[in-house]
Amino acid sequence: MSTETPPLVQNASKILAEFASQLQYEDIPLEVVERMKMCMLDSIGCCLHGVTLPWTKLVEDMVIGEGATPVASIFGTSHKTSVGNAALVNGTAGHAFEFDDMHKESILHPGSIAIPVLIALVEKLGKVTGKDFLTAMVSGYEIGARVGNAASIQLFFDGFHPQGTSGVFVGAAAAGRMLNFSPAVMLDCLGIAGSQAGGLMAAQEGAMVKRFHSGRAAQSGIYSAFLAQKGLTGISNVLEAGYGGYLSTYSSSPKPDRLLSGLGEVWESGQVGFKPYACVTSIHSSLDALLAIMKSNQLKPDDIVRIDVGLSPMTFTHCAWEYKAQGVTAAQMNLYFNMASVAFDGVLFTEQYSNEKLADPKLQSFMQKVHAYVDADIESMGVAYRHASRVKVTTNKGEVFLQEILDRRGSPENPLSKHDIQFKFRNVVSGILDESKINQMIQLVDRMEELTDLAPIIALLTSK
Repeated sequence: MSTETPPLVQNASKILAEFASQLQYEDIPLEVVERMKMCMLDSIGCCLHGVTLPWTKLVEDMVIGEGATPVASIFGTSHKTSVGNAALVNGTAGHAFEFDDMHKESILHPGSIAIPVLIALVEKLGKVTGKDFLTAMVSGYEIGARVGNAASIQLFFDGFHPQGTSGVFVGAAAAGRMLNFSPAVMLDCLGIAGSQAGGLMAAQEGAMVKRFHSGRAAQSGIYSAFLAQKGLTGISNVLEAGYGGYLSTYSSSPKPDRLLSGLGEVWESGQVGFKPYACVTSIHSSLDALLAIMKSNQLKPDDIVRIDVGLSPMTFTHCAWEYKAQGVTAAQMNLYFNMASVAFDGVLFTEQYSNEKLADPKLQSFMQKVHAYVDADIESMGVAYRHASRVKVTTNKGEVFLQEILDRRGSPENPLSKHDIQFKFRNVVSGILDESKINQMIQLVDRMEELTDLAPIIALLTSK
């Protein structure tokens, strides 16, 4: 049937495989290199914090219990396991607390896949330069983002979690480039990865398994590369096949032209943003707007009687569902909980998701003041503004305050600085690394392109 159904676009998988395998450090714009270093530091911080969390520990315990040839490290521990299993645990850790980097159009968090994949391979290969690491990173980010762009937001509406589906291509492309694959072997690698895509969006409403989607994508990337290296063939037109291809199967309304649009000129890896809040990206503009209103008008939670939140259809579907205290995942993905939490605390970091906070009657009461709706004006702006928000706050004095935010803080359009990322890293890993090791990691990542060996970074990742 696949041979009888026209492809969605000609030779896209082959062209992307050629790009990923042939990419050189010198091809990458300086601003993209700088963005990748920020992504690397941010992702390492997310992984180191995430490995301490109970859902990651369950995956770690399973892996350690199975036993495997000790090659690659589980971050923040003295444990070593196989390359694939290390990527599984560390990838789960990277996505374990909704703090990882974000590419908006593809709805991907590439860092929590690429960094665990590449660090595990560095341990297997031995000496790897910083330039080679960054090049492989960009390959993963570019291919994964383009696949996600082409799948479009419809993949999400069809019920698939992009991190577990499109995310396998991040891991496969990054691994293939690190292993210096030829275009032909890279094509097999991507073609194998597509058959391992999986992840369901219902996981966001409380299931720990949402975190696992990222780990599984990382592990699948490793498996795809190792199998392609052995000679296993993959689907040669995995992305564009009209029947049974990735886009035709996972998205009911794909945009296949986005696979190749501007390839080598428009750098998707340069469009990755960061999270100042430990929750789903889609509501960050709403949180920014509420905080701006409260700060500028010196409002306290008790001063507020009603909050109206205008959202895109995607964000409304994604986040504006009835909150129930059924775990950290549900809290981090829910508009109402996070609006209440930020109203009281002014921040959303790790401590805002303690078990006590999840069922706090004070927060539950405040949630009743928050009313979400699909804003027609935001909807008319299109998918590029799916994270935009309009917030109206009504006080007990009858005052009404309005705030519109189209681009959330941390997005490429409203970016966090290198200093902001370093500040976040220090806070995320506080209590995991001492100050000296924190400073060392920041300095090493900041001069990645100068490093001839990543052993010092590996040492910091595995120190106790």
